[in-house]
Amino acid sequence: MSDSAGGCLDFLQRLIQTRSLSGHEGEIAGLVEEEMRRLGYTEVRRDEAGNVIGRIAGQGTAPSVMLNTHLDHVDVGDEHGWPHPPFAGVVKQGRVWGRGAMDIKGPLAAQVHAAGTLGRTPPGDVWVTAVVQEEVGGLGARHLARHLEPDLVVVGEASSNQLRRGHRGRTELLLHVQGRSAHASVPGNGANPLYVVWRFLRELEGLRMRSTPDLGPSSVAPTLIRTDQISPNVIPGEAWLTCDWRNTAGESGEECRRRLEQLAHQCQISGTHAEVTIPVHERVSYNGFRGRIPADNPAFLLPLDHAALVAARKVLGEATGLEDEPVPWKFATDGGHFSAAGMTVIGYAPGEEHLAHTVDESIEIAQIEEALIGYRALVLDWPSRC
Repeated sequence: MSDSAGGCLDFLQRLIQTRSLSGHEGEIAGLVEEEMRRLGYTEVRRDEAGNVIGRIAGQGTAPSVMLNTHLDHVDVGDEHGWPHPPFAGVVKQGRVWGRGAMDIKGPLAAQVHAAGTLGRTPPGDVWVTAVVQEEVGGLGARHLARHLEPDLVVVGEASSNQLRRGHRGRTELLLHVQGRSAHASVPGNGANPLYVVWRFLRELEGLRMRSTPDLGPSSVAPTLIRTDQISPNVIPGEAWLTCDWRNTAGESGEECRRRLEQLAHQCQISGTHAEVTIPVHERVSYNGFRGRIPADNPAFLLPLDHAALVAARKVLGEATGLEDEPVPWKFATDGGHFSAAGMTVIGYAPGEEHLAHTVDESIEIAQIEEALIGYRALVLDWPSRC
């Protein structure tokens, strides 16, 4: 293992040992800042939302590039179910184990160290950003996209060091049905909103979905249901159903909302009223920054012949031997926010997608070593060839 890879591995272990649930990223933000300064970044700061932003000054002869990951991780659940303690950063069997190992601290460590050990001045400015609250709607990325405008973006979500060129979006949709409450012994006196929900679910299962050749079909899944009652002998007056819609490119969250609201109106019964909304969640960063976040994360997709994607593929092929054709991710990332802001976005990172949010979360050290090479190549050679 090279000295730079060894330093990256040590940094990764310290990141895993630093808990950083969404809304509690302050300590890990300080750790990332400290590492960037130690590696000699030109500029290191935090923005208003608490995102960590590092910059390495370039020659000004090529477009700027941003390497991006996030600071937060999901909860571990019952720690007794883990093969290794989730916050120990155990190294075993050629892998680093623990919560966040591949989502997202392995890619974060690789990006920070790759940019900090380039060996020569890059052609354009290099930004390395680690944002808050990616796991709960993208507070940090949404803020960053309004205040920083790099030309090219590499999102570091797990891809086994293969290129990614987009993903479906995610829209949370809330069906609210108002009915009329009554005693359960006289159901005719009420207007039960659960009958509307039942009819809606029956029709939802057969709803025709849009499909594209690259991203495949959209999908919608009912996930949560509740009423305004806790007593089993009362007909509820209101009911709520949450649906998770994964939209393909060109399909907006508002279009999805309108389709479900039309379906809900068709399912109404006498005495009820139904509407569908995209919830807006208020998020508070660890530093007190507040933002109202619509539960609508856009899709994005680069065509295979896009100049930036073709160039990235050539650069990584020369640097790491990459041969596979770029494909979309199966999950949503912050990349949709950057793409919507006009940036050219690709994905590339170590880590295996299927281990995300599981008790077996870990990352192969060999992939981290390869990612260091890949990120350096993207920073040094990609912008000049787009």
